[in-house]
Amino acid sequence: MRSPSPAAAAPITGLPVVHLVDDEPVVREALGWLLRTRRLLSEAHPSAEAFERMLLTRGDRAYADPACLLLDIRMPGLSGIELFDRLVARGVLPLMPVIFLTGHGDVPTAVAAIQRGAFDFVEKPFSDNALVDRIERALEASRSALEARQRRVQWAAREAELTEREREVMRLVVDGRPNKLIADALAISVRTVEVHRARVFDKLGVRSAVELANMLRESAAD
Repeated sequence: MRSPSPAAAAPITGLPVVHLVDDEPVVREALGWLLRTRRLLSEAHPSAEAFERMLLTRGDRAYADPACLLLDIRMPGLSGIELFDRLVARGVLPLMPVIFLTGHGDVPTAVAAIQRGAFDFVEKPFSDNALVDRIERALEASRSALEARQRRVQWAAREAELTEREREVMRLVVDGRPNKLIADALAISVRTVEVHRARVFDKLGVRSAVELANMLRESAAD
C-alpha cells in the first residue's frame, strides 16, 4: 500500500476520529462508549487485517483529517506490532499516531515501539482519564502533522511558479546579498534584479527577505 500523496492534502474540514483495533468485542464496545462520553468519534475494527482493508478502500482519504490509532499489541493473525511495522514503512505515523494497549508483559515491547515512532502506550486496566488525555494529545499531533503537510504542498505549488531566473535571484536574496551584488553575480542590471525580486516575493506571498528565509527554513524542516 502506498503512502498518502502530498497532492491529496486537502483542507482539514472533517472531525477527528479514533480508530480502535482490538479483537475483543467487549474492549471495543467499552472504548467506544468511553469516547462517546467525551464527544470523540471512533471507528472500531475487529482485527489488524480489517483496519488494513479500511486503509486500502479509503486510500488518501484515510489520512485527510486528524486521526489516531488505539492498537492492541496481541491479536490473532496480524499482530499489533506487525501492523505498526507496516505503518512505519509507509511513513504515516505522524498523520495517524499510534497508542498501544498493552498487558503488563508487553510493556518492553511497547517501549521499544515508542523508540521507533509510536506515540504512547497504556497498560490494561487503564485509567479512563489518562487514556483520553493521551488520545486528545495524539489527535492534536495528527492535526499539526496535517497542517505541516498542507504548508509543504502550498509552498511547493508556489515555488513551481517561479522561473529559473527567479529561483537564482531568490537563492541570492536568501544568502543576504544586496541587489547590486546579485546583479553582478548574474550579469544583469540592478533594475532587473528588483523586478525579479518583487515577482519572487509576490508569487511566494512574502514581504521581506527575512520572511522568505524563514519560510524556506520551515518548509525544509517540515
